[in-house]
Amino acid sequence: MTAYDALRDTRFPLIHGSTQMPAVGFGTLFKDLSVTTRAVTDALETGFRHFDCAERYRNEEGVGIAINDFIKAGKARREDLFITTKLWNTNHRPERVEPAFQASCRRLGVDYIDCYLIHTPFAFQAGDNQDPRDVQGHVIYDAGVTLLETWRALESLVDKGHAKSIGLSDISLPALKEVVANGRIKPAVVQVESHPYLPEWELLDFCREHGIIVLAFAPLGHGMEPNVLEDPVITLIAQRQQKTPAQVALAWSVQRGAAFLTTSASLGHIQENFDISTLPADALDEIRDNITTRIRFNSVVETGVPGFIPRKK
Repeated sequence: MTAYDALRDTRFPLIHGSTQMPAVGFGTLFKDLSVTTRAVTDALETGFRHFDCAERYRNEEGVGIAINDFIKAGKARREDLFITTKLWNTNHRPERVEPAFQASCRRLGVDYIDCYLIHTPFAFQAGDNQDPRDVQGHVIYDAGVTLLETWRALESLVDKGHAKSIGLSDISLPALKEVVANGRIKPAVVQVESHPYLPEWELLDFCREHGIIVLAFAPLGHGMEPNVLEDPVITLIAQRQQKTPAQVALAWSVQRGAAFLTTSASLGHIQENFDISTLPADALDEIRDNITTRIRFNSVVETGVPGFIPRKK
């Protein structure tokens, strides 16, 4: 019988209060929104306790049904779960922040949020249309509000006890540094695309220095080309460790100090992504030293509009 490996149980302390974020997280962005409740239920049953949501995903209600049914069944307490959701770009004006936050809480069926993120640092034209465009099809941005003004509105949510912590998503290192330098409450979490082809070492080092958790989305490269999971360094380590390439990439994330989010509607993949084990130090060195491909798959940091960029082999 093999010894139990506790890597999947890793929790990172947040700089606000006593809350800890489970390193192994489940994302809730699905192409088919109808799978939301079933997939989140499967993730809960598998052992996931960290769930990443967003107003923009338009399925917070489905997430909330799964979470609250699980709690009502006595399988977990609310305090056992770490729930993140995000402020969308059209709600950056300070007077819109708290109403947007409360709307997310109602949809999720919760009284508080463990971490509330600004979805991107880009403010769009305020209103109910999440994707405001001009007649040429260009995004309509809102130059009348700064990121720091939006951040201060999030700080008030912490002051009132509504959000246990706050953070940023899809942000560049220079923009993050500005918030860290000028914010009264420092970001607890920064969610960015990161995987072995986009390790973001400089950002990770800065966040370590300031006690900020890096939360990686697309930690497996989103199945795009060039395919992280077909990289020979990853596949050879997987063979040696008798794990899948996905499990190797996810273990690497946690062991270097970054939490991650995976998303799947397949029970098999949900279970695979949870079943990670500690890699030996030489495997971590191989990934750092021998993988030289560098690519960003999601262009959101440049435009504020999420979207993975298709590439040919």
